[in-house]
Amino acid sequence: MQTKLADFIRDTPQGKEAESILRSCVHCGFCNATCPTYQLLGDELDGPRGRIYLMKQMLEGRPVSAVTRDHLDRCLTCRNCETTCPSGVQYGRLIDIGREMVDRLSPRPASQQLVRAGLRRSLASGNVFGALLKLGRGVRWALPASLRGHIPPAPFIPERGLLQRGEHQRRMLILEGCVQPVLAPETNAAAARVLDRLGIRLVAAPEAGCCGAIDQHLAAPEAAKAAMRRNIDAWWPHIEAGEGGGIEAIVMTASGCGSLVKEYGHLLRDDPGYAEKAAKVSALTRDLSEVLAREDLSSLRSGAPRRVAFHPPCSLQHGQKVRGVIEGILTGLGHELLPVEESHLCCGSAGTYSLLQPEIAGQLRQRKLSNLQARGPELIATANIGCQSHLAAASGVPVVHWISLLEA
Repeated sequence: MQTKLADFIRDTPQGKEAESILRSCVHCGFCNATCPTYQLLGDELDGPRGRIYLMKQMLEGRPVSAVTRDHLDRCLTCRNCETTCPSGVQYGRLIDIGREMVDRLSPRPASQQLVRAGLRRSLASGNVFGALLKLGRGVRWALPASLRGHIPPAPFIPERGLLQRGEHQRRMLILEGCVQPVLAPETNAAAARVLDRLGIRLVAAPEAGCCGAIDQHLAAPEAAKAAMRRNIDAWWPHIEAGEGGGIEAIVMTASGCGSLVKEYGHLLRDDPGYAEKAAKVSALTRDLSEVLAREDLSSLRSGAPRRVAFHPPCSLQHGQKVRGVIEGILTGLGHELLPVEESHLCCGSAGTYSLLQPEIAGQLRQRKLSNLQARGPELIATANIGCQSHLAAASGVPVVHWISLLEA
């Protein structure tokens, strides 16, 4: 695609990246075939090709209105289009740049800015989110149904404690995250116990926090980069440790976090103080399934196989390009994985999307649950806390993180 970017963006790092991405798009339209919002709404401007046209016009200096912003807001950033695209268009990076630019060129109403700032500050802080969730549970009965569905019951916390600190020579870091320890603390605990049985000690760096994805996808890239630098600083002493004390990998149990941390190297490539460290962090980052796929799991074989419908999160299959790994682990341990139609489509969670676009998110969730429950599973398993919470709020079947099946 031919481009002629406006002066305000042309020679900036974002402009150069956006132009490279735009020029790689041949507008074939294959992306629309797998775009969830295009399938639901049937509007060209609510598919990747149409949104690319809108972003191109904006970056070339054409007037920007709330219409452009609304179409970009309705994108899930599921990156299904990247998997489909024969030209390798990096749509996920382009939509992040586009959202940042549209907010700058056509500022949102104060009410929208306030909501988004509140989400960024509350969800990215485990302490704040935990306090708000506790309050919400206390008054859940009085809330409207639209809000009540976003407040899950308190999780079960085992007497064994949340982390098992076995003494092993092999060590890996874990990002505990911001939302997951509050909503599903057993997930990281189960991961720690499984790895402990395999002779691997899982270590947390208390100074690390939110991966930065919430800020990144809500058009606050500088706040996202600050979160990235904080995490790198927290992890670096473990990475630099001498022989016998270093870590093999940085383990992610939430695929949404893993998708962004694997991009730290790219996002901080122009930061002279962090570019090299960020690249190292990204190179060390592994989804939990990638770690376990390399281990001998025979000691984890369960005596109670389950009928499971697996939902691969978009951040895993389209963001990280990790496909079929968890399914292979579960079937290898004796579980029956049921066929699921449209497994490539988003469930509608997409970070803060289910809060900001509840109608579309609800339709996508219903479509996803219909497919997941079609063959009568005992459990629905997934690999991301956002998907897990979103699906569980409307599912007639228990929704769990897949590591719990191994830990059992």
